Amino acid sequence: IGYVRTIGEKLAERIAAGRPYGDMEDLARRCNLSVPQMEALATSGAFSCFGLSRREALWAAGVIARSGEDQLANVVTGADPPRLPAMAPIEEAAADFWSTSLSPDKSPVEFIRPELERRGVLSAADLATARSGSTVVVGGVVTHRQNPATAGGTIFINLEDETGLVNVICQVGVWTRYRKVARTSPALLITGRLERAEGVINLLAVKIEPLSLSLKSDLPSRDFR
Repeated sequence: IGYVRTIGEKLAERIAAGRPYGDMEDLARRCNLSVPQMEALATSGAFSCFGLSRREALWAAGVIARSGEDQLANVVTGADPPRLPAMAPIEEAAADFWSTSLSPDKSPVEFIRPELERRGVLSAADLATARSGSTVVVGGVVTHRQNPATAGGTIFINLEDETGLVNVICQVGVWTRYRKVARTSPALLITGRLERAEGVINLLAVKIEPLSLSLKSDLPSRDFR
Protein backbone atom coordinates (compact mmCIF):
# COMPACT_ATOMS: atom_id res chain seq x y z
CA ILE A 1 0.00 0.00 0.00
CA GLY A 2 2.92 2.32 0.67
CA TYR A 3 3.79 2.31 -3.04
CA VAL A 4 0.40 3.77 -3.98
CA ARG A 5 0.53 7.36 -5.17
CA THR A 6 -0.20 9.90 -2.37
CA ILE A 7 -0.16 7.22 0.38
CA GLY A 8 3.40 6.77 1.60
CA GLU A 9 4.86 4.57 4.30
CA LYS A 10 3.43 6.27 7.41
CA LEU A 11 -0.16 6.31 6.17
CA ALA A 12 0.20 2.76 4.86
CA GLU A 13 1.27 1.63 8.33
CA ARG A 14 -1.72 3.42 9.87
CA ILE A 15 -4.09 1.78 7.38
CA ALA A 16 -2.60 -1.64 8.07
CA ALA A 17 -2.80 -1.16 11.84
CA GLY A 18 -6.52 -0.34 11.67
CA ARG A 19 -7.63 -3.49 9.86
CA PRO A 20 -10.18 -4.89 9.31
CA TYR A 21 -12.45 -2.32 7.65
CA GLY A 22 -16.11 -2.87 6.88
CA ASP A 23 -16.14 -0.98 3.59
CA MET A 24 -14.63 1.98 1.74
CA GLU A 25 -16.44 4.50 3.89
CA ASP A 26 -15.18 2.88 7.08
CA LEU A 27 -11.61 3.13 5.79
CA ALA A 28 -11.99 6.72 4.60
CA ARG A 29 -13.45 7.92 7.91
CA ARG A 30 -11.13 6.10 10.27
CA CYS A 31 -7.98 7.05 8.36
CA ASN A 32 -9.20 10.51 7.28
CA LEU A 33 -8.33 9.91 3.64
CA SER A 34 -8.51 12.67 1.04
CA VAL A 35 -10.14 12.43 -2.38
CA PRO A 36 -6.79 11.91 -4.19
CA GLN A 37 -5.81 9.20 -1.71
CA MET A 38 -9.10 7.35 -2.11
CA GLU A 39 -8.94 7.64 -5.89
CA ALA A 40 -5.36 6.37 -5.98
CA LEU A 41 -6.27 3.37 -3.82
CA ALA A 42 -9.28 2.67 -6.04
CA THR A 43 -7.16 2.90 -9.18
CA SER A 44 -4.61 0.46 -7.75
CA GLY A 45 -7.32 -2.14 -7.10
CA ALA A 46 -7.01 -1.93 -3.32
CA PHE A 47 -10.80 -2.06 -2.83
CA SER A 48 -11.26 -5.41 -4.56
CA CYS A 49 -11.36 -6.84 -1.01
CA PHE A 50 -14.84 -5.29 -0.76
CA GLY A 51 -15.96 -6.96 -3.98
CA LEU A 52 -15.55 -3.80 -6.06
CA SER A 53 -13.94 -3.49 -9.45
CA ARG A 54 -11.57 -0.58 -10.03
CA ARG A 55 -14.18 1.37 -11.98
CA GLU A 56 -16.81 0.80 -9.30
CA ALA A 57 -14.40 1.88 -6.57
CA LEU A 58 -13.38 4.98 -8.54
CA TRP A 59 -17.03 5.93 -8.95
CA ALA A 60 -17.51 5.84 -5.18
CA ALA A 61 -14.12 7.15 -4.01
CA GLY A 62 -14.69 10.87 -4.44
CA VAL A 63 -18.20 10.86 -2.99
CA ILE A 64 -17.13 8.90 0.06
CA ALA A 65 -14.00 10.99 0.70
CA ARG A 66 -16.02 14.22 0.56
CA SER A 67 -18.66 12.99 3.02
CA GLY A 68 -16.65 14.22 6.01
CA GLU A 69 -16.91 13.62 9.72
CA ASP A 70 -19.79 16.09 10.06
CA GLN A 71 -22.13 13.62 8.35
CA LEU A 72 -23.57 10.45 9.78
CA ALA A 73 -21.90 7.21 8.79
CA ASN A 74 -23.58 4.89 6.29
CA VAL A 75 -25.79 7.62 4.82
CA VAL A 76 -23.54 8.66 1.91
CA THR A 77 -25.59 9.12 -1.26
CA GLY A 78 -24.33 8.78 -4.82
CA ALA A 79 -21.65 6.22 -4.00
CA ASP A 80 -23.45 3.22 -5.47
CA PRO A 81 -22.04 2.71 -8.97
CA PRO A 82 -24.07 1.77 -12.04
CA ARG A 83 -23.17 -1.36 -13.98
CA LEU A 84 -19.71 -0.64 -15.34
CA PRO A 85 -17.61 -2.76 -17.71
CA ALA A 86 -14.46 -4.34 -16.29
CA MET A 87 -11.13 -2.87 -17.31
CA ALA A 88 -9.29 -4.55 -20.16
CA PRO A 89 -5.85 -6.00 -19.32
CA ILE A 90 -4.05 -3.02 -20.87
CA GLU A 91 -6.24 -0.65 -18.85
CA GLU A 92 -5.42 -2.53 -15.64
CA ALA A 93 -1.71 -2.34 -16.45
CA ALA A 94 -2.07 1.39 -17.07
CA ALA A 95 -3.94 1.80 -13.77
CA ASP A 96 -1.23 -0.12 -11.90
CA PHE A 97 1.50 1.91 -13.57
CA TRP A 98 -0.23 5.22 -12.79
CA SER A 99 -1.06 4.42 -9.19
CA THR A 100 2.08 2.59 -8.07
CA SER A 101 4.66 2.97 -10.90
CA LEU A 102 4.58 -0.85 -10.93
CA SER A 103 2.51 -3.44 -12.75
CA PRO A 104 2.46 -6.66 -10.72
CA ASP A 105 0.44 -8.72 -13.21
CA LYS A 106 1.53 -7.43 -16.61
CA SER A 107 4.33 -5.14 -17.68
CA PRO A 108 3.16 -2.18 -19.77
CA VAL A 109 6.01 -3.02 -22.16
CA GLU A 110 4.25 -6.28 -23.03
CA PHE A 111 1.50 -4.41 -24.85
CA ILE A 112 3.94 -2.66 -27.20
CA ARG A 113 6.25 -5.66 -27.75
CA PRO A 114 5.07 -6.24 -31.36
CA GLU A 115 6.07 -2.66 -32.25
CA LEU A 116 9.38 -3.03 -30.39
CA GLU A 117 10.14 -6.24 -32.25
CA ARG A 118 9.37 -4.51 -35.54
CA ARG A 119 11.98 -1.89 -34.61
CA GLY A 120 14.56 -4.51 -33.63
CA VAL A 121 14.40 -3.81 -29.89
CA LEU A 122 15.52 -6.78 -27.78
CA SER A 123 13.90 -7.93 -24.56
CA ALA A 124 15.84 -8.56 -21.35
CA ALA A 125 15.56 -12.30 -22.04
CA ASP A 126 16.97 -11.85 -25.57
CA LEU A 127 20.22 -10.47 -24.15
CA ALA A 128 21.12 -13.90 -22.78
CA THR A 129 21.83 -15.13 -26.32
CA ALA A 130 22.99 -11.87 -27.91
CA ARG A 131 26.67 -11.65 -28.88
CA SER A 132 28.95 -9.95 -26.38
CA GLY A 133 30.34 -6.74 -27.86
CA SER A 134 27.41 -6.28 -30.24
CA THR A 135 25.35 -3.10 -30.42
CA VAL A 136 21.75 -3.66 -29.33
CA VAL A 137 18.67 -1.66 -28.43
CA VAL A 138 16.57 -2.40 -25.35
CA GLY A 139 13.47 -0.75 -23.91
CA GLY A 140 11.67 -0.77 -20.60
CA VAL A 141 10.31 1.02 -17.58
CA VAL A 142 12.92 2.74 -15.41
CA THR A 143 12.92 1.16 -11.96
CA HIS A 144 16.08 2.71 -10.51
CA ARG A 145 18.70 5.33 -11.25
CA GLN A 146 21.79 5.13 -9.08
CA ASN A 147 24.72 7.51 -8.76
CA PRO A 148 27.19 5.95 -6.30
CA ALA A 149 29.70 8.37 -4.83
CA THR A 150 32.50 5.92 -5.65
CA ALA A 151 31.58 5.55 -9.34
CA GLY A 152 33.27 8.70 -10.58
CA GLY A 153 30.12 10.14 -12.13
CA THR A 154 28.95 6.94 -13.80
CA ILE A 155 25.16 6.44 -13.56
CA PHE A 156 23.52 3.03 -13.35
CA ILE A 157 19.99 2.58 -14.72
CA ASN A 158 17.75 -0.47 -14.35
CA LEU A 159 15.13 -1.08 -17.04
CA GLU A 160 12.34 -3.61 -16.62
CA ASP A 161 10.27 -5.25 -19.32
CA GLU A 162 7.92 -8.24 -19.29
CA THR A 163 10.85 -10.69 -19.29
CA GLY A 164 13.19 -9.24 -16.67
CA LEU A 165 15.69 -6.51 -15.82
CA VAL A 166 18.43 -4.85 -17.87
CA ASN A 167 21.45 -3.28 -16.17
CA VAL A 168 22.58 -0.15 -18.02
CA ILE A 169 25.85 1.72 -17.44
CA CYS A 170 25.90 5.40 -18.41
CA GLN A 171 29.34 6.95 -18.48
CA VAL A 172 29.73 10.66 -17.78
CA GLY A 173 29.69 11.81 -21.39
CA VAL A 174 26.56 9.86 -22.32
CA TRP A 175 24.73 10.92 -19.14
CA THR A 176 25.61 14.58 -19.74
CA ARG A 177 24.37 14.43 -23.34
CA TYR A 178 21.07 12.68 -22.53
CA ARG A 179 20.59 13.85 -18.94
CA LYS A 180 17.15 15.46 -19.40
CA VAL A 181 15.59 12.44 -21.10
CA ALA A 182 17.33 9.93 -18.83
CA ARG A 183 16.23 11.70 -15.64
CA THR A 184 12.63 12.52 -16.53
CA SER A 185 11.28 9.76 -18.79
CA PRO A 186 9.47 6.91 -16.98
CA ALA A 187 10.44 4.51 -19.78
CA LEU A 188 13.46 4.51 -22.07
CA LEU A 189 14.91 3.08 -25.28
CA ILE A 190 18.65 2.63 -24.85
CA THR A 191 21.18 1.76 -27.54
CA GLY A 192 24.44 0.36 -26.28
CA ARG A 193 27.22 -2.20 -26.40
CA LEU A 194 26.47 -5.53 -24.76
CA GLU A 195 29.02 -6.66 -22.19
CA ARG A 196 29.04 -10.12 -20.66
CA ALA A 197 31.46 -11.15 -17.91
CA GLU A 198 31.21 -14.08 -15.50
CA GLY A 199 27.52 -14.52 -16.23
CA VAL A 200 26.66 -10.85 -15.64
CA ILE A 201 25.15 -8.92 -18.55
CA ASN A 202 25.44 -5.13 -18.77
CA LEU A 203 24.65 -2.60 -21.47
CA LEU A 204 27.11 0.25 -21.94
CA ALA A 205 24.83 3.05 -23.15
CA VAL A 206 25.65 5.19 -26.19
CA LYS A 207 22.18 6.65 -26.91
CA ILE A 208 19.11 7.24 -24.74
CA GLU A 209 15.61 8.02 -26.00
CA PRO A 210 12.18 8.28 -24.35
CA LEU A 211 9.91 5.26 -24.80
CA SER A 212 6.20 5.97 -25.16
CA LEU A 213 4.07 3.32 -23.50
CA SER A 214 0.76 5.16 -23.84
CA LEU A 215 0.61 4.58 -20.06
CA LYS A 216 1.14 7.91 -18.36
CA SER A 217 2.86 8.24 -15.01
CA ASP A 218 4.60 11.18 -13.38
CA LEU A 219 5.81 9.13 -10.44
CA PRO A 220 9.61 9.14 -10.09
CA SER A 221 11.70 6.01 -10.07
CA ARG A 222 13.24 4.99 -6.76
CA ASP A 223 16.55 6.83 -7.03
CA PHE A 224 19.48 6.27 -4.67
CA ARG A 225 22.76 8.00 -4.03
